[in-house]
Amino acid sequence: MVTRGHIATALPRMHSAALEHIGRLVRGVEPDQWTLPTPCREWTVRGLVNHVTVQEQWLALLLAGDSAAAVGDRLDGDQLGDDPVLAFKRAAGDADEAVSASGALDGTVELWSGPAPARHLVSQLAMDLVVHAWDLARATGADEHLPPQLVSFALRELSGYADRLAATGLFDRPLPVPEGADSQTRLLALTGRQADRPGGAPRSEAAR
Repeated sequence: MVTRGHIATALPRMHSAALEHIGRLVRGVEPDQWTLPTPCREWTVRGLVNHVTVQEQWLALLLAGDSAAAVGDRLDGDQLGDDPVLAFKRAAGDADEAVSASGALDGTVELWSGPAPARHLVSQLAMDLVVHAWDLARATGADEHLPPQLVSFALRELSGYADRLAATGLFDRPLPVPEGADSQTRLLALTGRQADRPGGAPRSEAAR
């Protein structure tokens, strides 16, 4: 049984670990790689990093008690400025602090669609970080191997709604999984990605 105490400790650790992993990839982006395409067809490398940066900015604000309506269009557009690595680092630090705060996962957040459990939003966005870490690695030629504990976490998060992802228009349809496929291959397939070829999925769900 997953207890409240377990959620209060395990989920912040997973979110932090996902931030750390994708953060290393962000720091490794070369100056001439920011305009490269990614498996998320709508985004370049810069667009993808902006997406995860904005998600973490949203997360920090929502957990602090701001509603989506109150934030409005404040985080629309490019938030990376002249230093994308620093922009991501600041957003990640603020979100990590917010998620780790005492009682942060016990309440609700006010999304555009209405109130939602804070822990559900954190879990969803942590999963999103894991998948986008692979996208960023694929786009920049970095090591595409995802930490096993993050893959396991993301698979658990997706298990409840993977069959509904394509209907949202935010992901491609899940791909067939070869017999005996490892966990990372299964995770990628659930989000319309295939590890042995470029391309794959449109953008994934944002905090909004």
